[in-house]
Amino acid sequence: MTCKTDDIEWRIAPAPVPYEAAVAEMEARAAAIAAGTAREMVWLLEHPPIYTGGTSADPAELRDPHFPVVQTGRGGRYTYHGPGQRIGYVMLDLNRRGRDVRQFVHALEGWVIAALGDLGVAAFRAPGRVGIWTNIPDLAKDGGMAEAKIGAIGVRVRRWVTLHGFSVNLSPNLSHFSGIVPCGLADYAVTSMEMLGRPTDFATFDAALALRFAAFLQTHSSTAENWA
Repeated sequence: MTCKTDDIEWRIAPAPVPYEAAVAEMEARAAAIAAGTAREMVWLLEHPPIYTGGTSADPAELRDPHFPVVQTGRGGRYTYHGPGQRIGYVMLDLNRRGRDVRQFVHALEGWVIAALGDLGVAAFRAPGRVGIWTNIPDLAKDGGMAEAKIGAIGVRVRRWVTLHGFSVNLSPNLSHFSGIVPCGLADYAVTSMEMLGRPTDFATFDAALALRFAAFLQTHSSTAENWA
């Protein structure tokens, strides 16, 4: 199966988009994709500060929320979105590209990991923990390293069209994550490209994503041949 990228719209928001407005627009676009009246889309944006709860969110993990809290239909638990964090909403038609949600999430992780690698950040998957991880110095261990989360994945599929996607910490205020237990993982730190000594602006990160996009589509769509 060949994967065409020229029929997928790429949209980059020039200014922060309020979360609820973005979700409403994303859901409308996904419905139009399912109906065959709109193109698939990747939407790269930024949100004002907000905490969002996925379908597995536990209210006990709201430690001290000092920003609005919104429940959403994506998978996962509580996370933070705010300035300096790149959000990627990915609206693809899995009827065309393979009805395999697990493979889609795996490919989504791989896409972000590859883009981060191109920018000098050695990121990886962690068994049993959805998301994007990297190593940071562990101050409790002389010369040791600890795993920290640099990106989150949260996906919903409706009529076999994907919604939501990923978030990657470029240079957010990491103290804002303290209001929640990020993704329910109390024992792990959150980090950013800036904290890792790899400061990166949105344009540079977006270009890295674009460079790796065709490979992401191919990785996911290769499963379609197994069921089509």
